[in-house]
Amino acid sequence: MTKKVFVTGGAGYVGCVLVPKLLNVGYEVVVYDLMLFGYDGLPSHPNLKVLKGDIRDIPSFSAAVAGAHSVIHLACISNDPSFELDSALSKSINYDCFEPMVVACKAAGVKRFIYASTSSVYGVSDAPEVTETHPLVPLTDYNKYKGLCEPVLLRYQSPDFTTVIIRPATVCGYSPRTRLDLTVNILTNLAVNKGQITVYGGSQKRPNIHVDDISDLYVQLLELPGYLIAGETFNAGYQNHTVAQLAEIVRSVVEREMPERAPIQVVTSPSNDLRSYHVTSRKIKERLGYEPKRSIEDAVQDLCAAFKAGKLPNSLNEDNYVNVKAVKKAGLK
Repeated sequence: MTKKVFVTGGAGYVGCVLVPKLLNVGYEVVVYDLMLFGYDGLPSHPNLKVLKGDIRDIPSFSAAVAGAHSVIHLACISNDPSFELDSALSKSINYDCFEPMVVACKAAGVKRFIYASTSSVYGVSDAPEVTETHPLVPLTDYNKYKGLCEPVLLRYQSPDFTTVIIRPATVCGYSPRTRLDLTVNILTNLAVNKGQITVYGGSQKRPNIHVDDISDLYVQLLELPGYLIAGETFNAGYQNHTVAQLAEIVRSVVEREMPERAPIQVVTSPSNDLRSYHVTSRKIKERLGYEPKRSIEDAVQDLCAAFKAGKLPNSLNEDNYVNVKAVKKAGLK
């Protein structure tokens, strides 16, 4: 029997890369999403069911998740500036409904629950390597609530309900629903379309991971034996760079891929965003054998190819590329 995977937020940035991978390896997939960005980024496929739904509506969620073997929980109001929005709205989506949702999954007979937390739960750290046991130092409501969900999920871990927490680094690269409010993607958009990259601060360290690599990890987590992941928390990042180093990587790749854009300037401005941490992903490599394959250079190259192909029109002004603007525009309550 084909296993059914239920993906919350499956029409979003990561979801639009993950869902085709799940379909390609033979899963039946249900996407449950508010559709703030539409669902044009998802393929048409006989094994894909797309449902418009709100994870806060527990009766509807419970009915939709029935029959699913596994849940990959991506849905949230994502990234730190999103809390420029009504904080009660963000708390309701990112935290208040989380436990009722987990309870509903367990009651529906779901066997595996994969939670996409965030590496920004670490806030600021001068530790040379931030491991999964590092204290969580939330600087914003976003990373506070993402972190608070983690112990809630682990309370429900049981032999028939495998739970695992992933703390992804900042995701980068092209998706059919690309976000241009994430560090590498922002810098690439500016380089391609303005010929000038503005770096705010520059010394902050940020871990990154390619959108294809984090999607491959979620597929792998469905296949692994439960005992390897049950009740575990894993960082998932690849390269740690300062924001200034990221800008230099972006500049050099864009100048190579799109020589007509050269020379690209890098300008530095002060920043009040102090989040800085050097995340290690040694545990996930040693325990699960997982290692990302794609570099920041690959992500920038993919974005350049998308710009050249006209896949990211009006990228400096279109609200749909920026989560905060899209949520405001939708008038979500």
